[in-house]
Amino acid sequence: MRFTETLKNIWTIKELRERLIVTVLLVLMYRLGCYVVLPGISPSDIDALANFTNKSGLMQLLDMFSGGAFSQASIFALGIMPYITASIVIQLCGMILPSFQKMQREGESGRQKMNQYTRYLTVLILVLQAPAYLINLQVQVNSAGNAGAMSLGFWTVAYLTVILAAGSMFIMWLGERITDRGIGNGISFIILVGIIARLPGALYYEFVSRLPGASGSQGGLVMFIIEIVLLFAVTVGAVLLVQGTRKVPVQYAKRIVGNRQYGGARQYIPLKVNAAGVMPIIFAQAIMFIPMTLAGFKGGETGFLHAFTDINGFWYNAVFFILIVAFTYFYTAITVRPTQMAEDMKRNNGFIPGVKPGKKTAEYLDTIMSRITLPGSIFLGIVAILPAFARFFGISQNFAQFFGGTSLLIMVGVVLDTLQQIESHLMMHHYDGLMKEGKIKGRTTGTAY
Repeated sequence: MRFTETLKNIWTIKELRERLIVTVLLVLMYRLGCYVVLPGISPSDIDALANFTNKSGLMQLLDMFSGGAFSQASIFALGIMPYITASIVIQLCGMILPSFQKMQREGESGRQKMNQYTRYLTVLILVLQAPAYLINLQVQVNSAGNAGAMSLGFWTVAYLTVILAAGSMFIMWLGERITDRGIGNGISFIILVGIIARLPGALYYEFVSRLPGASGSQGGLVMFIIEIVLLFAVTVGAVLLVQGTRKVPVQYAKRIVGNRQYGGARQYIPLKVNAAGVMPIIFAQAIMFIPMTLAGFKGGETGFLHAFTDINGFWYNAVFFILIVAFTYFYTAITVRPTQMAEDMKRNNGFIPGVKPGKKTAEYLDTIMSRITLPGSIFLGIVAILPAFARFFGISQNFAQFFGGTSLLIMVGVVLDTLQQIESHLMMHHYDGLMKEGKIKGRTTGTAY
């Protein structure tokens, strides 16, 4: 069979085989660390935190991205998200601040400086997030009424903060090692592993809940099969969203140098329907975390705050959808620059047939991006709020998270990127790719997540 032959080809290439083995070993190291509990935390404390996480949809999202380490009070509880947050801030600085723009133009040395700033900012975020996580753990344990109230003193919080910060920095180091010596982007791959680690348990719980005689069972196994079919359809839609492009033809003028002819070929600029990737969802979720934070300071969720902390509620998802559409336009506008694309084409003697070079070309590209971004942003918003619709039809909260949102788009994007790298190794060694016809396009956005 073709699949078996492809696996043999992958194992035959020494470099690819070694990279796959390194990736698997580093991922196993990460998964083992997710079950190493913080010092001084008892099993009853973990149960109290897990119960709170299961009741709060927002906490379930954090737990999903940490691969379950958040609810396990693990040394990896904060996961890789502080590094992602720092990376987003540095990227925005590179688009706004002249000093960071200058570093971007310095090449490899500038990239190293920005990576260093990202690490410093990650440590600062960890120093702020770790005590908040520990205080939340103490509140949930005490509110659960466990024997022996938890009381974390200043020095206990201090050394546990160091442990949590070291755990997150170690995950970042693992991600960098996967990028250098493994397959795919390491940070993205770690997020993918954390999300997929929750899938078997969520799938099993959903299957058991649909069995006849189960408490609250509705629809039986037929409903479970329908859910699987719908999940497959949503995944296909997410693949189309990630890979969808609008090809703009570019003609290059012919040049005669000596007895040889250069140029004259027609190429295409692939303008992506979703050029912003998952960044709009990440930005929107960051905004939607603000009501939860305010509710924590006020000591409860009432009225306005309650409406915006219920991830299955109407107002939460309506505002979430609008923010995603707005951020999609914003992020596309600052990452896709038609003026620079037009200047590059003019410099290389290229032009779009029927369009004058220079300003007219920039306006033409800007018009196309505006037109394709609208359906892309709406589709992205629909995918983001699909878990709420899944909950409306009785699907469990854990399983509903895989019907859309950041988790689904990250899984699709990272899998496509990883398969693209494997395919490039196969093609380089003159083996057939993973696909019988065509190639895996993957993502062309600058983000790794």
